[in-house]
Amino acid sequence: MARYKHLSIAVPMMAERDNVEPLLAALRRQTYRHFTLYCCVNQPEPDATATAPTRHSFLQEELLQLRRNNQETLQILQHETEIPIHIIDRSSPGKGWQGKQTGVGWARKLLFEAIAKEGDNELIVSLDADTSFPDDYLQRVCNEMNRHEEAFALAVPYYHPLGNDETTNRAMLRYELYMRHYLLNLLLIRSPYAFSALGSAMVFPFWSYRRVGGITPLQGGEDFYLMQKFAKCGTLLRHVDSCVYPQGRVSHRVPFGTGPAIATGVEGIRSRYGFFPIEAYRQVQETFRLFPTLYEEDCETPMSPFLREALKTTDLWGSLRKNFPNREHFVRACIERVDGLRILQFLRRCQNEESNEMTAFFDLFPRLQLEIPYDVSFDASPIERLNNIRNQLFEKEMELRRNIFSPIG
Repeated sequence: MARYKHLSIAVPMMAERDNVEPLLAALRRQTYRHFTLYCCVNQPEPDATATAPTRHSFLQEELLQLRRNNQETLQILQHETEIPIHIIDRSSPGKGWQGKQTGVGWARKLLFEAIAKEGDNELIVSLDADTSFPDDYLQRVCNEMNRHEEAFALAVPYYHPLGNDETTNRAMLRYELYMRHYLLNLLLIRSPYAFSALGSAMVFPFWSYRRVGGITPLQGGEDFYLMQKFAKCGTLLRHVDSCVYPQGRVSHRVPFGTGPAIATGVEGIRSRYGFFPIEAYRQVQETFRLFPTLYEEDCETPMSPFLREALKTTDLWGSLRKNFPNREHFVRACIERVDGLRILQFLRRCQNEESNEMTAFFDLFPRLQLEIPYDVSFDASPIERLNNIRNQLFEKEMELRRNIFSPIG
């Protein structure tokens, strides 16, 4: 008998009037009908402590426009009759975010807590309002989780559709190529933290959400830290025969991620999201390979100098040996210590001014048995050419997700 039968769709909404109808239409078309839609329509309250009149006036006008958009979104949701909807209103006057409790992280936290009443075996499907998906999407993710009932979560594949603006498309493709380059390299070295964390591409049961301590309500990156918790505690699935399609749009509502990256353009993305050298990934792989040896004795790993600085200790492994007098548990503790955040920080440390962006990018292709696209330029190549390269990496990523990491322990 299937463990998961009912799904809760969790969607934070801020200024999503133009996206809410397409989202509802996509949900009406779903072949799997046992679900409830949970929406948190949200925005901050005006800052009563602001003292600069011009800035305060700008904020007031911005928030008034946001409120009008959100009120129209609420009306659309309230008039929906075909889909069962639970609405959390954090947008109407007096109900907006106050102080530091603001942003998409808090919206997701309220949504997940509202779903808690459905019980431990409720399957939570995290989406964004601007995301489209196939008609059988809910059926496929439900089937996948029921095939692996022990899994803590599923990191769903994603693909940003092209829009009508060339500048936006170029920036979006450059950012997505960075994301795929990063994930493909982690998949190739079989990293336990090989996942892409998008709030619109997460599926997990409430029992695992509760077991990892829930979400940390940050203004950005909360999806990454939640998926990292799942990866540390149990099986994280990387593959399902489906995909979500988030819009690649300009956005300033979170401090980092796809929207803010696209807003900076190709040059801004290049400076903040450079491709990491292949050698750096090999050093991560070698460090993880040495964990069983470290149970017996100290030895220097490629990441040791960085870890001593990041963890502010000269004894990286002694306390773990003392607390985990079993090789298997010791290795697991090492994996939890050198987690996805530490790996990302180390990879960034390995970049320097002399690092050649295109060399790091090209180095991946032979490892995937793909022809090196020496003729590509992120600034000048036709969008069709960049999109073709994106599609090649997407196909390879799906292959690796399916063959290497479905599931892992």
